[in-house]
Amino acid sequence: MTSNAHSLPLTSTHSGCTCGESDAAAAPVLDARTIPHEIRHAAIFGALDSLNSGSALVLVAPHDPKPLLAQARERYVDGIDVTYLESGPEAWRIQLRKM
Repeated sequence: MTSNAHSLPLTSTHSGCTCGESDAAAAPVLDARTIPHEIRHAAIFGALDSLNSGSALVLVAPHDPKPLLAQARERYVDGIDVTYLESGPEAWRIQLRKM
């Protein structure tokens, strides 16, 4: 994956069509480590806001994102399911599913 100053580090695992559907078992990966700290939470919430109910993404973070998760639980009143896939020390990988 390559990123530049004009794109978010979002890796899609979808087959590439533009129908708006997504593969049920595959979730896009958002590597927050490459997003500037000043806009990191806003970028992550933008990605989460774009998901349909029941859809998920995998967040890769440079630390355990407990403050972000607390904000997400307040923001998404229908709920958000959090599953830790990896817990440091280099990176935290967390699946976030909107309910």
